[in-house]
Amino acid sequence: MAEDWRNGGFGLYIHWPFCQSKCPYCDFNSHVAETINQDRWVRAYVSEIRRYAAETKDRVLNTVFFGGGTPSLMTPETVNTILDEVRAGWTLANDVEITLEANPGSVEAARFAGYADAGVNRVSMGFQALNNRDLKRLGRLHSVEEARQAFDIARKSFDRVSFDLIYARQDQSLSDWTAELSEALSMGVDHLSLYQLTIEQGTAFGDRYNAGKLRGLPEDDDAADMYLATQEICEKAGMPAYEVSNHAQPDQESRHNQIYWRYGDYVGIGPGAHGRLTLGGARCATDTLLAPGAWLKAAEGGNGDKSRTQLSNEDQAVEYLMMSLRLSEGSDIERYQQLSGKPMPEDAVDNLLSLGLIDVDNRALRATTTGRPVLNGVLRELLA
Repeated sequence: MAEDWRNGGFGLYIHWPFCQSKCPYCDFNSHVAETINQDRWVRAYVSEIRRYAAETKDRVLNTVFFGGGTPSLMTPETVNTILDEVRAGWTLANDVEITLEANPGSVEAARFAGYADAGVNRVSMGFQALNNRDLKRLGRLHSVEEARQAFDIARKSFDRVSFDLIYARQDQSLSDWTAELSEALSMGVDHLSLYQLTIEQGTAFGDRYNAGKLRGLPEDDDAADMYLATQEICEKAGMPAYEVSNHAQPDQESRHNQIYWRYGDYVGIGPGAHGRLTLGGARCATDTLLAPGAWLKAAEGGNGDKSRTQLSNEDQAVEYLMMSLRLSEGSDIERYQQLSGKPMPEDAVDNLLSLGLIDVDNRALRATTTGRPVLNGVLRELLA
């Protein structure tokens, strides 16, 4: 139990909270700022890395992930200084994965070689759409032409390149989406994150939706058809879903995100970053101050954390099940039982089996092709 995190690995997440503009669908902790003192920010990141490394100095670090916001607005020098401190603080795995999220604009693409020189070996690009009309609707600043050019540059700089697309967009038909997905697959990408558009409260899209002004959204059945077509097309292309929204060629899965889904430990640094950390046999949930200015001042004062809360065994079992069932490999039944101190609920398992929503073997419980689109319902049944 004390070393359960080793089943998932150990990673570092660094949150860069700034963007050039706020996309209308986005509910992430991202902010637009006229000026950013990167020297001040990098000193704060370095301070927090040192603090966490001192607590976990004997661990091997498997992954680093620069997320945001738009981390490709960081200069290569900023990324290099941060990674130098990471290398000083931890022993890195021989196959360490270092990912940076990037927008596919010309400014960001011009920095790719510098990021690679700093040690980044994987880039995840936010395409979101492959036609200019929808890019404009989504508030994206790049064009399709810029995205394709950035992708070509990225393939020259990094061994591994992923990009994101959003489907079930306004006025998008099933044939529109399948043509766009086929176009994406033809580009030779090794990893795709494919998300259904969700309307989040507190976003510009949420406000428009509440006012009845966000028109042309697909009906639920049409969106479900897009999801099912996505699974079929990607499977045939040799990029099956290894997680609900993520598809990859063999051995090209995001190892950092697998740490989350396999319920490993990860340090979260930066405004609004979350972490899971096992110290002295106790696993804790960590979170940081949300406002960039507040986090920066706190980190400069020696600690950017907002809270650190010890998780009960029951909390850990619930979190493990919620995360691991997103994976095609499913949940390790024995591990769940060790965390929770009790077996999987037999009645719930039998009911879900009879409905064809899960498969169970001697070791794992998995959502089926039928169960994955209704995973929230599967989880409610198992956790009831």
